[in-house]
Amino acid sequence: MAVDLQAFHAKLIHLMLDTVFLVDRDDHIVFVSEACEALLGYRSDELNGTPITNYMHPEDLATTRASITRVMNGQSHVDFRNRYIRKDGIVVYILWAAFWSEEVGARIGFARNVTALAQAEEELRFLAHHDPLTKLTNRSLFNDRLESALRAAHRNKSKLALLFLDIDDFKGINDAHGHAVGDRVLCVIARRLESCMRETDTVARMGGDEFTALLTDIQSKDSISKKLEQINSVMAAPLGPEFGVGIP
Repeated sequence: MAVDLQAFHAKLIHLMLDTVFLVDRDDHIVFVSEACEALLGYRSDELNGTPITNYMHPEDLATTRASITRVMNGQSHVDFRNRYIRKDGIVVYILWAAFWSEEVGARIGFARNVTALAQAEEELRFLAHHDPLTKLTNRSLFNDRLESALRAAHRNKSKLALLFLDIDDFKGINDAHGHAVGDRVLCVIARRLESCMRETDTVARMGGDEFTALLTDIQSKDSISKKLEQINSVMAAPLGPEFGVGIP
């Protein structure tokens, strides 16, 4: 029995979990497999004939164009990752393997959704330098920034300030209301400290109820005094209203 291999291959392409794209020399999509609807939210008939660049994340256009140039010059590109914007506006991370086919006259790309992996990697990178509870800078990153700030201050003959803060009777809060409430208090304190800082300053949780703040490019001692007054004023407000518990 004769087998229509062309029809068979077409069916196989549409059964693939990865999405197959064919893109011409002018970056217009000439074919996309049915898996694209799950990937980008568009049906194939919505994409065919449109520039593939329309769907790329703007921040990734430059690196993606460099990859396209590489592929058009005859070098396949495997394990290239970029971001696209779905029809519903959600950003999706895509892992590509692509090559140029003279026979077909198009770039052939295989796209895999790696959003979950990319988000997990970002979370791990964040946790390597931040306190998992308060999301503030952790001790390790704070020490790195302090060393850099000291070198910059020495080089520029500028001044910096280092503040140490802790919470009065934090153990009493934990004992009276439980550690879950204590954790929420730490988060409120973290947000209040952040609200007092400039973008160039760094706030860190060093552990327990201990916090530090690094203030750079200090103009005068008076500016430090004003910053302390601001922090004391912000911290003097009752904690309870911010998360609905009766802590004075």
